[in-house]
Formats: sequence, C-alpha cells, structure tokens
Amino acid sequence: MCYTCAMDVLAHNRHAWDREVAKQNRWTVPVSSELVDRARRGDWQIVLTPLKPVPADWFPPLDGLDVLALASGGGQQAPMLAAAGARVTVLDNSPAQLARDREVARRDRLAIECVQGDMARVGLADASFDLIVHPVSNCFVPDVLPVWREAFRLLRPGGALLAGICNPVLYIFDYLATQRGELIVRHRLPYSDLTSLTDEERPQVVGPDEPLSFGHTLDDQIGGQLAAGFLISGFYEDYWNDCEPIAMYMPTFIATRAVKPAQPAG
Repeated sequence: MCYTCAMDVLAHNRHAWDREVAKQNRWTVPVSSELVDRARRGDWQIVLTPLKPVPADWFPPLDGLDVLALASGGGQQAPMLAAAGARVTVLDNSPAQLARDREVARRDRLAIECVQGDMARVGLADASFDLIVHPVSNCFVPDVLPVWREAFRLLRPGGALLAGICNPVLYIFDYLATQRGELIVRHRLPYSDLTSLTDEERPQVVGPDEPLSFGHTLDDQIGGQLAAGFLISGFYEDYWNDCEPIAMYMPTFIATRAVKPAQPAG
C-alpha cells in the first residue's frame, strides 16, 4: 500500500471497515428490533461518542425531518432515527457497514436510503438535510476541514450538525507504551498513522487489516466548524475505558452541536 496517497487511505479504510464488520466490532453490530420498536414509541437515544447519549434537547422534532447519518453505517444511528420518524439517508465508505443498515431496514420495515461515499466529498445536493448526525469517524480521514464544509453545504439554513470527535490528546502519547500502562508524550499534532510512525513501528501499532487513523487539532475540529460557517450551540465530553490509561485522567472524546445560521452572516 502507498502510505502517501490520500485516495489509498480511503480505499484502505473501506476494506478495513469491511473486515471490522466480519470481526463484529462493536460499532458494526446493529441495534435490536426491541430498540427499534421502542424508538417507534418515542423512547430512543443514540451516541456520537462511546458512552454518553446525545442530550434529547439537541434534536428537533424528528417526524418528517430529512436526516443524514454521515459516515455512520453499522445499523445503529440510522435505524433509530428512522424509527423515530425521520427520513434518513446514511452515507458510509464501507459497503459492509451499509449492509448492516439495509439488514435492519429489511428486518424492521424501515425506509433508509444507503449511499456509499466519502464523507469529505458527498455527492448529494446542496441544502438537502435538516439534521446531520456524525458519530466519531473523522479520525479516519487525513483532512477534516472538507468534512465540515460538506456538512455546511448539505444542511438547510437553521439545520444542525451533531458530531463526535476524538480528543487529540489521544494521539500525542506513544501507543505501545500506553499498552504497558505508561504515558509517554511522543507525537506532535496533527497526528497521522502515515507519517508520525516509522516504517518499523507502524505494523506494531496499526495491523494490516486495521483502519488508518489521524489525530486532528482542536483548531481544525472546533475552529474548522466555525470557519465553515457554523455556530457552536452545544458541547460535552465523554470517556471510554478502551483509552486507558489516558481516560484515568481526562475525557477522551468530545461532542458538539453546530448550527447553520438561518440567515447568512452580515
């Protein structure tokens, strides 16, 4: 594999997430019919980050709303939103992840449109959606700024983007040392599996079948949303024990609610 070509990253991660589906990665396991039935009765929640549910007041009434689940395949967020009344399109790079959403849609008679594509270059029309749900996933693209610009373009005025983000602190430590329970600052931000690791250590950190990851700065993650034109209207942090020992000391994930202004600035 070419470690310097962005398009190779897209292809590599597509196949890697297909393999994660086969391995039953927790983010590829569809929701149950019981949860779908509860969502139809108005009892539902989703996550953008590993553990903490998105606050209910971050959502407008979903009935009849056009929602994009961006880089959100796996049969989790999209089915819950569809069962709650939204018209849902789910876009993902991985065909196997999208197959999970189709599986739930068939099983529970949900209308979900599935589109394979790149979160940074979404081939859908301007102002097509009222809400975009974007769980932690932009850590799998080398440049996050195009993702924010695409989200802004795709939203209607007054629409909201709900996004999960990796805290960049996850990427500054030597990964192999964290596996031994040690925190050794090693990497500058932004981080890249392509350039921050040597050729010798890369296979020890990223298996040949695993997705390539990228640690974006807060300037690009938060400031990038603002630069795209959004206004940040909500924020929370979350933990995940899989990030030990870092999670012993601080939150390792972030969620933001960003709104596209109803009227152009100025």
